[in-house]
Amino acid sequence: MPGALLDTGPLAAYLYPRDTYHDWAVRQFEAADAPFLTCEAVLTEACFLAARNGQAAISVLQMFSCGVVRISLDIEEELPGIEALMKRYANVPMSLADACLVRMAEMKALPICTLDSDFAIYRAQRRRPLNLISPYGAHGLHEP
Repeated sequence: MPGALLDTGPLAAYLYPRDTYHDWAVRQFEAADAPFLTCEAVLTEACFLAARNGQAAISVLQMFSCGVVRISLDIEEELPGIEALMKRYANVPMSLADACLVRMAEMKALPICTLDSDFAIYRAQRRRPLNLISPYGAHGLHEP
């Protein structure tokens, strides 16, 4: 069984050696039980970031084709829950990728591997803090 849900930041950092969190991301990929689970919105964001960093977006797709990362959410099926989350956190605002990952965490009870501090605000089933794999600690950012 997969051990974690994957957000855009760690995926982009893993693929971009000059990213501040590259070494941290590499350690997470080495330590995790593959595959990571994610959603199409994360895939889209990661492709955009790869291109912005001067990399081929296909590098993101290769993570999927080699089985390291797998899509594990049917957005159409989970749309009511995703919409409810985006409405609840409209003041943040919550992105589609974030809403999909929180919904997946509600369904699968897996930790989210992320660089996004907003996940410390979000709650599963309205109350339960999310289990996070992140370089952020209780008192701020740890060194990558």
